[in-house]
Amino acid sequence: MSSPQTTSDLQAVAEALRERDRFLLITHENPDGDALGSILAAKLVLEELGKDAVMYVPGLAPLPAEYKFMPLGDLRRELPEDSDERVLFALDCANESRLGEGEKALRSAPLVVNVDHHHDNSRFGHINLVVADASSTGEILRDLIRELGLQLTPELAESLYIALVTDTGRFQYANTTPKALRLAAELVEAGADVRRVFQSVYESVQLAKLKLLARALERAQVYEGGGIVVSYLLKTDFAEVGAAEPYSEGIIDFLRAVEGAEMAALIREPPAPGRPARRVSLRSCSDEVDVSAIARASGDGGGHRQAAGFSSELEIPEIVEFLREQYLEARAAARA
Repeated sequence: MSSPQTTSDLQAVAEALRERDRFLLITHENPDGDALGSILAAKLVLEELGKDAVMYVPGLAPLPAEYKFMPLGDLRRELPEDSDERVLFALDCANESRLGEGEKALRSAPLVVNVDHHHDNSRFGHINLVVADASSTGEILRDLIRELGLQLTPELAESLYIALVTDTGRFQYANTTPKALRLAAELVEAGADVRRVFQSVYESVQLAKLKLLARALERAQVYEGGGIVVSYLLKTDFAEVGAAEPYSEGIIDFLRAVEGAEMAALIREPPAPGRPARRVSLRSCSDEVDVSAIARASGDGGGHRQAAGFSSELEIPEIVEFLREQYLEARAAARA
């Protein structure tokens, strides 16, 4: 696990934000609520400081539709031409590979600031503010905002609330700490619209997404006495129901709810051309199974103890066998 946040970590990031003038804000491919909420919050903070900041999300897949209510109109999907002149401010990114095409900017940026809460973060920045016990990257940004001496506006509070509520699973996951709950209250007091966020993120589901969910549930299988639940989605599924890749976001949470399951996995074939053959999302339902270790064992993944993922060129049956083997090893290690 990474070292806890220290005052010097916060001060180093705050100093970089005060001293530099031009920034490229980046988060991981296939962004979730924490990624999008954090990148928007960082943009608002830098604008308040009078800085020139550009938001960029790598990848070709469209952003998840449930976040279309967020003011992300100037978010770019291609690197700006002057990216090698801007400070690279990476948010919610555990390692370089998750930056996709943004890794080019990582190699040429004059300064790289890395703010994240994944315990296996590779610390690829010149300045690394990695807080493994934080509920979300949004929570870390709240501490940074305080260090900068800025006030919470309603817009800033709502972007942080989106990061917080989504990464804690609506305050139900194990990362829902007392600090996270106190932060939620603070953000609501500052103007975050809880009802609007809930309706937009959780009650505006596209019919195509429900059809995709139905296919995943129909294919779900249990292994190792019910300890693992695995399902998969094919490229043809996305095409036949009219769904984009982000529509698969959240499906795995239905799998992890199966009674007796200690680990859930969703294997999907991304519909976009030029992508890795298959992507695997993992969720742990037990303190004894660290899915981030399983993701790292694949050679191309990582994440949190309870939520992780990886890419693979293996066929679906081969991925299932890999997951079964890794699950048994994790159980054996936990009981040794």
